[in-house]
Amino acid sequence: MDSSGDHASAPSVKKSARASLLDSGEDFEVLDEEDIDDDPPPLEDAGGGKGRNPDESENKNADSDLDPPEPVEEWLDVLGNNHLKKKVLESGEGRDSRPQKGQNVKINLKTYLKDGTLVEEQSDLSFTLGDGDVIQALDLTVQLMDMGEKALVQADAKYSYGVRGSLEPEVPPNSELSLEVELLKATDAPDLELLPPVEKISLASLKRERGNVHYQRADYAFAVNSYSIALQITESSSKVDITPEEESEMMDVRVKCLNNMAACQLKLDHYNAALKSCVSALEHQPDNIKALFRMGKVLAVQGEYSEAIQTLRKALKLEPSNKTIHAELSKLVKKYSEQRVAEQAMYKKMLGNPGGSSGGVSQQKLRAKSTWALSWKWLFGATAVAIGGVALSVVIAARN
Repeated sequence: MDSSGDHASAPSVKKSARASLLDSGEDFEVLDEEDIDDDPPPLEDAGGGKGRNPDESENKNADSDLDPPEPVEEWLDVLGNNHLKKKVLESGEGRDSRPQKGQNVKINLKTYLKDGTLVEEQSDLSFTLGDGDVIQALDLTVQLMDMGEKALVQADAKYSYGVRGSLEPEVPPNSELSLEVELLKATDAPDLELLPPVEKISLASLKRERGNVHYQRADYAFAVNSYSIALQITESSSKVDITPEEESEMMDVRVKCLNNMAACQLKLDHYNAALKSCVSALEHQPDNIKALFRMGKVLAVQGEYSEAIQTLRKALKLEPSNKTIHAELSKLVKKYSEQRVAEQAMYKKMLGNPGGSSGGVSQQKLRAKSTWALSWKWLFGATAVAIGGVALSVVIAARN
């Protein structure tokens, strides 16, 4: 899959049923700031020393009224686990100005390592809030910022670049980060029905590329989220005319998203969902080799060896030189043969015929004995009938 940067620069879209990052299993519960006391604690009386001048005390009280003490700086524990904290450096326009999920926001950002090393500085960085276009630390804390606010964010590696770190920007594995963030702007997402096809294709491609970044970092649940958003964009209705070429390009992006989503779902052991993604991709492009290959793998995992072999043979017929398909098909044929041998042995055992040589001899003796007994019974019966016939003839002759 294609690689991409960790920040998206294109606007998002209005979505009726957007996939949520909460599906990843991560705990994203955000504390309600109304439950947090932002006011500093009341000043305590230090006690009146003997011999103090009351006039001096009154003057000091007057001075304190004129120059109130600066508020104590406080950290907001965003998730309640002390791994993601936010502190206001410069106040903004108030709670009513805070951005909402799904809006496009613009920020200034400086990223530092724990030792103060500047990693990255970005001006006018744009992304869609809540879409997973940026690291979780930004996605979660910008929602709690007022417009125009400057804040300092301390993020554990879990909410930044994780155990793998990053090459661009250069962040070592398991690194805690400090982020200086300034919220500049928040706007509503554009209406997809009125979005020109070229812009819609570009937007869907950006979301897909962000999903590829998540996949490469083994963040498969976040990758599925990004691919789902891209699919919603490609499948949305439009009031703008679209050319056949644009329609074909849109379909290509859609199938790529479905294929990549199936790959993630396989990694997550969500086999039914992966099979559904493959089927959807093949509905659009019946000869898509990647969709056929992944569908064969899903069927094999589910024990449907016969169907899996047929699917992989179709893929191999389309691309005979593909070594990966060759290897998977050979492995699958071997498993299928072993399964059939095991099934035949089980059926013989169920029927009471283990198939051994002694059992075969016993059966032959039994059949021979039965045949011999039947022959003697037939001969005895025939003799009795003949004797009866002779006696009857003698009786008739004597009467005459």
